[in-house]
Amino acid sequence: MERKILHVDVNNAFLSWTAVEMLKNGAEVDIRTIPAIIGGDEEKRKGIVLAKSMPAKKYGIQTAEPIYFAKQKCPNLQIYQSNFKVYHEYSNRLYQLLCEYTDQIERFSIDECFLDITNFIPQGKTQLQIAYEIQKRVKEELEFTVNIGVASNKLLAKMASDFEKPDKVHTLYDSEIPTKMWNLPVSELFMVGKRSLPKLERLGIKTIGELAKRNQQDMINLFGKFGKLIWEYANGIDLSEVNATKEEPKCIGNSVTLPEDLNNLEKIEEILLAITQQTTYRLRKHNLLARVVGVQIKTSEFKSYSHQRTLATPTSSTKIIFEMAKDLLKECYKNESIRLIGIKVDKLSSPEVQQISLFDTPRNEKQQKLDKTLDKLKEKYGYNTVTRAGQMNIDKFMDFKD
Repeated sequence: MERKILHVDVNNAFLSWTAVEMLKNGAEVDIRTIPAIIGGDEEKRKGIVLAKSMPAKKYGIQTAEPIYFAKQKCPNLQIYQSNFKVYHEYSNRLYQLLCEYTDQIERFSIDECFLDITNFIPQGKTQLQIAYEIQKRVKEELEFTVNIGVASNKLLAKMASDFEKPDKVHTLYDSEIPTKMWNLPVSELFMVGKRSLPKLERLGIKTIGELAKRNQQDMINLFGKFGKLIWEYANGIDLSEVNATKEEPKCIGNSVTLPEDLNNLEKIEEILLAITQQTTYRLRKHNLLARVVGVQIKTSEFKSYSHQRTLATPTSSTKIIFEMAKDLLKECYKNESIRLIGIKVDKLSSPEVQQISLFDTPRNEKQQKLDKTLDKLKEKYGYNTVTRAGQMNIDKFMDFKD
């Protein structure tokens, strides 16, 4: 099975996160819209540019250059101090949002994550649609922007996310390597740095494509293991796994923007079942139980409604959580056309810390065994291979197009 990998990269992370925090604290100016930088202490002669706004970039200001030179390029440049406590907070918010899509997430840096969503794509959606959904949600819910690379491995996903910025989604599928990657300067290939670049250029290798077409053994003879690595990268070959960060999610959920507005409660419930299944599947993968269930809907007029309720006892049962989600949906639904529906489970805990409850009836135990059996079948044959009867007619309502 071809892997489905995303690389999520925050645009101008430190400056963007500073801007969002300042606006929340009452600032009247969004520093992303003016020539601004995040820098060190200029007075102590340690001042370098850590991040820059797009208007600052137009003046030729570069990351890592001294602030002194940056101010010569733009005398009106506004300088703001870094705040890594704030940056870690926003990085964690992004991570928690991404956890709603997969538990296979690698934090590559404070502002970059790789996601393996191969086994977590809901029925009726595609990898590209998931990327656009994440891009939209980050912008609307977290108030900063990201670039997302869509590919079959980590190398291609990262290369794709570095294409045109900001706030873009780019694909780099295997079939697109010759047209989208090979014409780029070899300096833009991941892992080709200042030391190796002159050596490649002396060999007449100026583009990634020229490196890709060289004899692999020749590159190994010249550069050793590094030669093998960059030759494989130039050809889009990368077998490395997404090294998932072992962090327990604070909440798990999923939402879907519908391809057409719906005002049929029965059909909306079918879609709710599909996203509930994915949410509870991931809940069980983490070996967690949920105490709170929440449902959100957004109408065609962009009005949002949400309700949540506490369960009598924590559970990971698809049936129990879906029954409560249906009740919450009915409380939210006001006979308006719906364009988005989402579910979230919260107040998560480990089964080991739960006490035996009167609610742990034989019926619930039977339901738990059914859920575990379905989970094993999904893991063996693919997530969308096994479908509950209530979801059989959902395809036409979730048949998104790229």
